[in-house]
Amino acid sequence: MSEEGIEEARTKAKVYAKEKDFVLNVDEKQLSAVLRGLARNKERFGEAYCPCRLRSGDPEKDRIIVCPCIYHEKEIEEEGTCHCRLFFKKKSE
Repeated sequence: MSEEGIEEARTKAKVYAKEKDFVLNVDEKQLSAVLRGLARNKERFGEAYCPCRLRSGDPEKDRIIVCPCIYHEKEIEEEGTCHCRLFFKKKSE
């Protein structure tokens, strides 16, 4: 996958995190792995499917796992992070 694809995934994630008042994973190694997975899925399948979820192969069914997936907000609320550990709840000051 291309560096541009990875940077595009990073930019989208940053913008989304800011909008929602989340933060991105501060562990750069783990963050990079998730961003590479998103970029790879976008390149291969045309959508940035969550790299931590299994695709069915049916684009209609798999819409729910395009990042940010439908599960992330509930996971962040309950666990402080989404399943991929891409987005985290901001720490209260």
